[in-house]
Amino acid sequence: MRIEQVEIFHLCFEYPEAQRFRYAGGVCTARLTSIVRLRTDTGLVGVGSAYSHPGMMDLVLRGQLVDLLVGEDATDVEGLWDRMYGMTRWYGRKGAAMTAIGAVDVALWDLRGKAAGKPVYELLGGSDSTCPAYASNLLWKDSPEELAEEAAGYVQAGFLRMKMRLARTEDYDRAAVLAVREAIGPDRDLMVDASMRYHPELAKRMGDFFAEQGVFWYEEPFAPEDLDSYVGLRGKVGVPIAAGENEFGLQGFRELARTGAVDILQPDVSRCGGLTETWRVLQMAEEHGLRAATHTWSDAIAVIANAHAISASPVGITV
Repeated sequence: MRIEQVEIFHLCFEYPEAQRFRYAGGVCTARLTSIVRLRTDTGLVGVGSAYSHPGMMDLVLRGQLVDLLVGEDATDVEGLWDRMYGMTRWYGRKGAAMTAIGAVDVALWDLRGKAAGKPVYELLGGSDSTCPAYASNLLWKDSPEELAEEAAGYVQAGFLRMKMRLARTEDYDRAAVLAVREAIGPDRDLMVDASMRYHPELAKRMGDFFAEQGVFWYEEPFAPEDLDSYVGLRGKVGVPIAAGENEFGLQGFRELARTGAVDILQPDVSRCGGLTETWRVLQMAEEHGLRAATHTWSDAIAVIANAHAISASPVGITV
């Protein structure tokens, strides 16, 4: 099965003004994703996606990877991953190159599954066709009461877990968590995301508060490069620490595991080198006694690819 054509599409959805939202990173006005479609000489087509700036994806995909891929055996997924990794070394090991590799890799896994007539989770060694999912919205609102109302809607929809974005002010964060916890009750899991905006003293105070509220995980209190702060926080608060959406490959996750920085790893196939590299991260997590919950904030292709990885992994929690 040879690759005959590599197609690249950049998609953008601009939110109507009334649907734009605020979080610690600013105001979100649009969503972007890049789609890679591989056509083969057998007629099978595979698709993958990349969560990055389209200009950067063009630079790597059109500038480096298309010529490498055309004419190659699409079933040689791991071999092509290694060649793409070597070809893009000078772009750096975090960021656009790994994201572009990941889009191609997911498309190759899509082809592998179609050729075998099996779902990807089975190809990875899994047997469970289901994967727990959580509601990932609960962005900043004008009042905690609005958040509570939104959370109650997720309960009605059947979600057993949900995540909220914090790092507005300490008072807001506390009131928001209290309101949502009351709305969803004690039996549903609540996760919180600090969007890398806490300083160590605040992170400790909030961690103690989150533990009191039975928070299931405490996500990204610090920037990904601030390992010392992660190490200093973990074990000092009674809530699991989660991070990894801003890591782009196995090496970064190895550092999180080696330093004892986190309890839960959060790779994302649309950023972290695709299914091939994400699966290596999940295997490494198992070796270190860590759990994993893939991150997704882009498109349906990424959601489904992440779900296959979590479904197949014995340490996977949710997507």
